[in-house]
Amino acid sequence: MSSDDRASTSSSEASPGADRRTFLTRSAGLAMGGGLVASYGTLAAYAVRYLLPPDPEAGFAWQFVASLEELPVGQSVEYVAPSGEPVVIARQVDDSGKDRVQALSSVCPHLGCRVHWESANHRFFCPCHNGVFDRNGIAVAGPPGKAGQRLKSYETQVVRGMLFIKVRMTGLES
Repeated sequence: MSSDDRASTSSSEASPGADRRTFLTRSAGLAMGGGLVASYGTLAAYAVRYLLPPDPEAGFAWQFVASLEELPVGQSVEYVAPSGEPVVIARQVDDSGKDRVQALSSVCPHLGCRVHWESANHRFFCPCHNGVFDRNGIAVAGPPGKAGQRLKSYETQVVRGMLFIKVRMTGLES
């Protein structure tokens, strides 16, 4: 066997191993490159999300609550939004004698107790520390009044005798 025969034999025997090694090297390089692209892409997405302000209307929608016939003047109804936020909705007559619907958070801003509508006193009341809120949700007595707090309000609309409230559809993001 000549040296040329040995060289061609060894190169043909080495070829399958070289192909495998080349394949594994390229595969590892592609996997590493893909991982880097994915991680830097995620970092860029978080950076853009952090730098751009969110759309304030995103995640909100109008939800049906009740027909006005089911909610007489002076009465209230408890409502829980799809996001889990508790809301008290009261139908009242304002100072000008006009019928209106007020939707406020039923969570007291002082310590998070449940607030309810007292139709006889025309006020929202928090029983935990005698917090009193006027019909617009502004604190007028108790610890919330001293701190100048107010209840979060929600938009309402009446369409053909049906009451709707604009609420967050998903839970608050962390």
